[in-house]
Amino acid sequence: MELSIILSFLAASILLTVAPGPDNLFVIAQSMSYGFRAGFITSLGLCTGLIGHTLIASLGLSAILYQSTVIFTAIKSVGAIYLLYLAWESYKEGKSAVSGKIANVKSLSLFSLYKRGILMNLLNPKVSLFFLAFLPQFVSTNSGHVQLDMFVLGLIFIVQALVLFSLFSALAGKIKILFQSKKTVSAIHYGKSILFAVLGGKLLFTKI
Repeated sequence: MELSIILSFLAASILLTVAPGPDNLFVIAQSMSYGFRAGFITSLGLCTGLIGHTLIASLGLSAILYQSTVIFTAIKSVGAIYLLYLAWESYKEGKSAVSGKIANVKSLSLFSLYKRGILMNLLNPKVSLFFLAFLPQFVSTNSGHVQLDMFVLGLIFIVQALVLFSLFSALAGKIKILFQSKKTVSAIHYGKSILFAVLGGKLLFTKI
């Protein structure tokens, strides 16, 4: 694979990652609620989920997902329900903050945050379809190892996403430190609840 192609892919990936979307908003929301470490662990979870989507795309299984309305609908429905569940949990966290029981990382555990990131990503079939449409644009069908090239590009995307998500987490974590009052913490949780509800609703009504 030529260096120019890799650099072009990297530039496009960075622009797509920086653009507001479910994943980076999710990372920022977790960081604003629980601090940098929580955001970073969530980022690791999201990027672990991306490994699954990379494998699916490189093996051509995304095409099956694209052609099967039943499978697509089933996965997106589970994903939407999970996001609505997170919205409800965030709402309860907001109520707890008002009463003085401000949540922290220990209340969820790092593994729970990591798992949230994985599920958030894997249960969004749009990501698999995105990879199916995006990765082949930078792969030559004459290379003789298309699947390997797509997998390598997927890994490059994951690495840059983890770096940028970590930066988002650090910035959001710093902002969190400035707002420690009960009302502010509660507002952050309520805002996160609305965000998850909107993302869940949007995913639920997504079509292939």
